[in-house]
Amino acid sequence: MSAVCDLSNKQCKPCEGGVPPLTQPEIDALLAQLTGWSQSGALISKSHPFGDYYQTMAFVNAVAWLSHREGHHPDLLVSYNQCRVEYTTHAIGGLSENDFICAAKVDALFSL
Repeated sequence: MSAVCDLSNKQCKPCEGGVPPLTQPEIDALLAQLTGWSQSGALISKSHPFGDYYQTMAFVNAVAWLSHREGHHPDLLVSYNQCRVEYTTHAIGGLSENDFICAAKVDALFSL
């Protein structure tokens, strides 16, 4: 697997509900394409450590920009030297491909 998987080259599709969340086998297949992300119920998450608050906030701002561009927004738990990123698709009450696309794009920030 390359550092940046094919998911990072995809674009999120609008999701207003009315479609089922991914099945567990679909989730497992997509999760296997990501490094360090884990599933907890209806969300995937990853904690990113940083050297200081400035680096953490630079990452938060990059994630905010990326999220706005994709139209799919994570929950961010920010502390001095760490940011935990959590994705779920609220409109369907579970995980969609959008969550994995955005997770891959967040990881791709580290390869720039």
